[in-house]
Amino acid sequence: MRGLIGLGCLLACLLSAACTQQPLRSDSLYGQLGGEPGITRIVEGMLLRIAGDPRIVDHFQSVDIQRVRDKLIEKFCAEAGGPCVYTGDSMEESHKGLALTPSDFNALVENLQASMTAEAVPIPTQNRLLARLAPMRGQVIDQ
Repeated sequence: MRGLIGLGCLLACLLSAACTQQPLRSDSLYGQLGGEPGITRIVEGMLLRIAGDPRIVDHFQSVDIQRVRDKLIEKFCAEAGGPCVYTGDSMEESHKGLALTPSDFNALVENLQASMTAEAVPIPTQNRLLARLAPMRGQVIDQ
């Protein structure tokens, strides 16, 4: 029901002269995730979950986990429309030689979702971030 009311308000705004005089607000996914502090908590929570996940923890044994943390924060922030710039390697390069499987990728996504849920990120907002990250699947698997 709230979605219909919101749609009605949006349509009314689009049809009004007042709305056409002001630019529409840009995407607020970054804000809905809590900005950089919220994204940092999400990434850290995800990495803590991965540390206890026997399905994929071995993939993280010989990496600089602080660098992984920092680059994930940059990546998620940039993908969410925040002010961050991703300065890491390409997804293909950073996953080269790891031979990750769809199951590995899915396990990471499950940990990300659990972390977002723990941070009280609403499901629609989670889905928006996941939709932006989904194209990376092919850049990560079987590299």
